[in-house]
Amino acid sequence: MKNCPIFGRVAQFVAEDFRSHPIRFCVEILAWALSISASIIMALTVPNPPLLIIYLFWVIGCSLYAWCAISRGSFGMLANYALLTAIDTYGLISVING
Repeated sequence: MKNCPIFGRVAQFVAEDFRSHPIRFCVEILAWALSISASIIMALTVPNPPLLIIYLFWVIGCSLYAWCAISRGSFGMLANYALLTAIDTYGLISVING
């Protein structure tokens, strides 16, 4: 890490974030895992992805991120994830209704 001090600062930030709010940290990890999982599922199943599963992952993940944004006091993140949750909820309802 001596050769690349940014990694040390990132590791310190992550450790401080976990210590300051461990529940939020774990929720963010879960939301991240859902987002990455949805993207991998999409990439591996095109041109016929399982949209029901993918939209569920996106809606749950974005909702969790929105809660985290509130916890962090970040309006920009909240606005982003609230809108994404609304868009993905519309998509999920459309998939369910056929």
